[in-house]
Amino acid sequence: QVQLVESGGGLVQPGGSLRLSCAASRISFRFYNMGWYRQASGKQRELVATITTSSITEYADSVKGRFTISRDNALKMVYLQMNNLNAEDTAVYFCNGNRSDYARLNYWGQGTQVTVSS
Repeated sequence: QVQLVESGGGLVQPGGSLRLSCAASRISFRFYNMGWYRQASGKQRELVATITTSSITEYADSVKGRFTISRDNALKMVYLQMNNLNAEDTAVYFCNGNRSDYARLNYWGQGTQVTVSS
């Protein structure tokens, strides 16, 4: 069974940084597009950043210039470096893996809480 396990969340002050990690297992990782999504309390889940199998990245406008997504195919890891955090970044962050050629292959992690507060 495919597993995506997020880590690295926590409480950080405004202006601070966090690095989220997502470890994938039982997956042909290099064939998967990976992404980070977030869901704030009372809001819908939204895309934060994605990285394709060719390491092409895209970001939500709200995080451009502050967040960086990266992947390590050898370790089957995807990362989200988050800098200059603000209260609006508070949410549960989810890791996603999906394949462009097989739409049914779409997996989610359990999420990690990020809270930005002084």
